[in-house]
Amino acid sequence: MTDSPSPDSARLDELEMRVVHQDQTIEDLNAAITAQWKLIERLERQVARLAERVADSEQSTGQAAPVDRPLITKGA
Repeated sequence: MTDSPSPDSARLDELEMRVVHQDQTIEDLNAAITAQWKLIERLERQVARLAERVADSEQSTGQAAPVDRPLITKGA
């Protein structure tokens, strides 16, 4: 009897290593997406506040024609 692993055992070991690697990759991608989503939400709030400040500024200065603003859509 030999101590070398059978071809099926070696193949199973390789598949298990791939699954572990894929699980880690999925976790890493999920963390990146979560961080990006939080950043996007923060930037959307900041843009909304800035748009309000511009509108308030326009009203206080009495500008006749408001400055063109980009349309902010959710989920686009």
